[in-house]
Amino acid sequence: MQYYISDLHFFCRSQTNEGAVNYDGRPYNTVEEMNRDLLSRWNRKVTNADTVYILGDLAFRGKNDALIAQVAQLKGKKVLIKGNHDDLSDLRYKQLFTGIFERKEVTDCFGGKAYKLVLDHFPILMWAGQHKGVILLYGHTHNSAEETFFQKCLAEMNASEELSLRRHGGQKIQAFNVGAMMPYMGYEPRTLREIMEHTNPCFGGKTH
Repeated sequence: MQYYISDLHFFCRSQTNEGAVNYDGRPYNTVEEMNRDLLSRWNRKVTNADTVYILGDLAFRGKNDALIAQVAQLKGKKVLIKGNHDDLSDLRYKQLFTGIFERKEVTDCFGGKAYKLVLDHFPILMWAGQHKGVILLYGHTHNSAEETFFQKCLAEMNASEELSLRRHGGQKIQAFNVGAMMPYMGYEPRTLREIMEHTNPCFGGKTH
């Protein structure tokens, strides 16, 4: 299986009630509680035969033995798409990942159909193949005003009659935020099928 997730922010106090602001309103009182729960949710689902694409900000500039021990316990082959908070200066930490990229293109399949994906930590408005069904998965914006603005831009692009001439077979431009805090992510890695079924009306799911 292939899974996707971003912005777990291990060891980041501002993502819990310990911080001055609980940035995402996460249901955790302490960093220790958050780290423990994120690890548990991940390992209940992922096996060591699976690949997990982490789309950035796995931890808050972590460079310590505790972080290395935490990430070492995460099951599966871990591929990191670098985010703005990822500190990779410690070789021990870098060795926990099977690959580290700024951006990556992959293919995933479900329901008898293959999907081409662009993986990036940051939301981008233009990417290769976006008018031909290539899907963008991203993180960074959390569940914020920036996220709302980005999705509004995509909706306007999809509504444009001029841009519709570029879309092969009437395909919509699709981009999904895989931040751990998004309601359809539930603080655990998700398959492409889970992400699309919970965010895309075409699959009978909810929009975000």
